[in-house]
Formats: sequence, structure tokens, C-alpha cells
Amino acid sequence: MRKSTDKEIKKLKVFWKKLRKIEDEFNSDVNILEDLMQKAVGIEDLEFFYIDGDYCGIGNTSRTIKLIQYDKLEEK
Repeated sequence: MRKSTDKEIKKLKVFWKKLRKIEDEFNSDVNILEDLMQKAVGIEDLEFFYIDGDYCGIGNTSRTIKLIQYDKLEEK
């Protein structure tokens, strides 16, 4: 396995920085959505539960409600 060159790393840093910016914007949007959800439902610590790289449901940080799993949320 070869090591990346300094030239490659320099080029890749630009993309890494863009990824972090997109990630920050996304996380900000999710936080706004969670705030709206909390106000609409009346549970102040509701959040989208994220594990292993994917959202799997909605729960609350104090764990006073059972996790509502994604399949229940996606039912028609």
C-alpha cells in the first residue's frame, strides 16, 4: 500500500474542507428540524436517533419514551 504524496494531500484538503462545510450545514438543518419537532410535539429533548451511519428513528435523550423506529415512521 502506497502513501499519498504531499501534492495529493494538498489537493484532497480542499475536498475535505468542503465536506466539513456541507456536514456542518446539514447538522445545523437537522438541529433546526429537531427544534421544530420538539415544539410541535411538546417533548423538549426529542431527537432523530442516528447510529452506524444512518437515522433509525426518533427518541429522546432522557429516554422517557420508547424509540420510534424508522419503519413505523415510514408506514403509509
